[in-house]
Amino acid sequence: MSLASDGTPIPVVLDEFPYLASASPELPSLVQRAMDPSGRRKATPIRLLLCGSAMSFMGKLLRGNAPLRGRASLELVVPTLDYRLAREFWDITDPRLALLVNSVVGGTPAYRREYTLGDAPADLNDFGPWVIRNVLNPARPLFREARFLLAEEPALHDSALYHGVLSAIAEGNNTRGGIANFLGRKSTDLGHALTVLEEVGMVVRDQDAFHAKRSTYRITEPLVAFYHAIMRPEWTDLERPGHAEEVWDRSPATFHSQVLGPHFEHMSRQWCRWHASADTLGGRRTHVLPGVLPAPADRTSHQLDVVTFGRDGDSERILAIGECKANAIIGDGHLHRLEAIREVLVGRDSRASEQTKLLLFTGNDFTPELRETARVRDDVELVDLERLYGGA
Repeated sequence: MSLASDGTPIPVVLDEFPYLASASPELPSLVQRAMDPSGRRKATPIRLLLCGSAMSFMGKLLRGNAPLRGRASLELVVPTLDYRLAREFWDITDPRLALLVNSVVGGTPAYRREYTLGDAPADLNDFGPWVIRNVLNPARPLFREARFLLAEEPALHDSALYHGVLSAIAEGNNTRGGIANFLGRKSTDLGHALTVLEEVGMVVRDQDAFHAKRSTYRITEPLVAFYHAIMRPEWTDLERPGHAEEVWDRSPATFHSQVLGPHFEHMSRQWCRWHASADTLGGRRTHVLPGVLPAPADRTSHQLDVVTFGRDGDSERILAIGECKANAIIGDGHLHRLEAIREVLVGRDSRASEQTKLLLFTGNDFTPELRETARVRDDVELVDLERLYGGA
């Protein structure tokens, strides 16, 4: 090997390095020896790129006493496309269709062409048939992709336990106690499994906006959430050809409550975090979280899908609170509920005030009456799919 014609080093790419290292465990040490300045010949300068989709393995290559520790000049984690970029990549003009597709396959570029043979839903009426053709079809790669994502992580040894944890989260049991009850285990038994799933990027822990020691878990990859909510419980039927349409026909309620709803809430928080303007939120945001607000007077609690924080000098403020409905037409009743929650919040938390904005998100529509109310009020913001995908 020699220098390129213009004198620049030659790039060498080893893709899916974890698989190579699994077959030859000594490979990282051999790479370290080859890349060591004392071991390289001056006539063969290269730029070596090690790539891999197993996050836990790739991260450990550069840690502690690993052979390649200190040898890398760049460590780059390539994220999936966010929901706005994914819509452009899929070339979908209808925002409702873009939401539905994103709730199933997320923003992984390979799912657009390689895994679906370029098949994208033509319109809203084609969404269900598209799911049947591509995701619930045993002959297509997407059918087993969620299983392969788990299997390719070397850190996940007890696959039954990890699949159980993911199924619990997908079905709405997103606290440690809820996961433990779902699995019939003690919550203390799940610490290691949850930590490993976080490290490999399968789940993320969202801190509660009002309780520093309380958190909920969320599956990061939409296809994994879809698999555990829709496919895994029906796996026997789905493996037999000709049953996909029947399975999909009995899954709408599960899809909307366990897949689309949580995904839409997460998208709404992303919008507040990265796209909403300071005027919309009532200030510059610092972070956005979900939260459960206790209401002792009513012996109940209020779930808030969006709680947006900002700073006023050295003081933290709650800029806005929000409610998200992926399918409902939102009206005055939803606004009145949010106003009541704000009143409770102001009485319990000094970071909130009567100026805390009220955000209402819908994947469907708003009533004309609510649109008129929002038009004349500075503390109410309505966010539909057009605004979620293109506005601030």
